[in-house]
Amino acid sequence: MIPLLAIAAWSGTGKTTLLKKLIPELRVHGIRPGLIKHTHHDMDVDKPGKDSYELRKAGAAQTLVASQQRWALMTETPEQTELDLTYLVSRMDASSLDIVLVEGFKHEAVAKIVLFREGCGHSVEELTLDEHVIAVASDISIIANVPVLDINDIPQIAAFILSWLDGKAGE
Repeated sequence: MIPLLAIAAWSGTGKTTLLKKLIPELRVHGIRPGLIKHTHHDMDVDKPGKDSYELRKAGAAQTLVASQQRWALMTETPEQTELDLTYLVSRMDASSLDIVLVEGFKHEAVAKIVLFREGCGHSVEELTLDEHVIAVASDISIIANVPVLDINDIPQIAAFILSWLDGKAGE
């Protein structure tokens, strides 16, 4: 199975900002990351007026749009009450990935780095550091029973992930 690593934090802490910097840094080290982003919003990757959008809205349960550069599979799931992270990961091509980074899904039983930023409306005491948390990335000094990384030091976070991946290879 592809190693999963969630980047978990409260909204506004900078998950996407961190990932936008972390993904290229991991690629420099030869890591091929995939990404699953959780959103609480009703989202649509297609555009009204496009043929694919119109055909999907006509009732197709799955729509795959493909070009020479990329393809995207959209699956309608109105009867699903909860997202199934394991199922979503199983839809990814494991042969082309070394890790799947997960933005959000903070309550899933997967390894995670928890982010904390001072001034984002929460206190350090509110952090949930369960048995799945492998590190905290913060902009302030925190006492924790896991490594504490500098949230602004992308090479440090990437090095930590590379080391973690090396440990996963031995499992």
